Amino acid sequence: MMASRGASRPNGLGQTKICQFKLVLLGDMAVGKSSLVLRFVKGQFDEFQETTIGAAFLAQSVCLDDTTVKFEIWDTAGQERYHSLAPMYYRGAQAAIVVFDITKQETFDRAKAWVKELQRQASPNIVIALAGNKADLADKRMVEYEEAQTYAEDCGLLFMETSAKTAMNVNDIFLAIAKKMPKNDPQNPATAARNRGLNLQETNQQSQRGCCGN
Repeated sequence: MMASRGASRPNGLGQTKICQFKLVLLGDMAVGKSSLVLRFVKGQFDEFQETTIGAAFLAQSVCLDDTTVKFEIWDTAGQERYHSLAPMYYRGAQAAIVVFDITKQETFDRAKAWVKELQRQASPNIVIALAGNKADLADKRMVEYEEAQTYAEDCGLLFMETSAKTAMNVNDIFLAIAKKMPKNDPQNPATAARNRGLNLQETNQQSQRGCCGN
């Protein structure tokens, strides 16, 4: 499912189209953003992952039929003092994963605030996924799956519960995002929105309303 190799298929059987997208991870401190990225990119998990300072950059690709979707991933710091830097990273992003910790209700509330900010200030056609991380700690759950799922559906978000520790749904959430990305002209917002079946005017109205986190 994931690949880092070149675009050409062997024996001259045709070319694999490469689409490149900027993806940003947002969420409160210690919800596991860096762990999710590390699991996706390197297949690793570090119990004592160091806190991200500012932002970290990684890249990984997902293969979809004849298309390779390359994600340029910006993993942002969750500390409040770095909040003012966030627009620098989500500006121009075509996708975002907003992460919360299912064992901490306040991180879900913070995730809603991030979604609201993205709807108002990020690209109008951005694909947003909500990740309820630390699903391996379900016995300590404070945010019910149904609550998060209903919220995501109301706001038009992708939603999965994930575990960077066990790898549960980590590849799947990136794959789901890749499937929703426009494959023809990812640099053109109007084309990207049309390919995803969205009306830019409606999307702009929704982002101005900020349906979530009222």
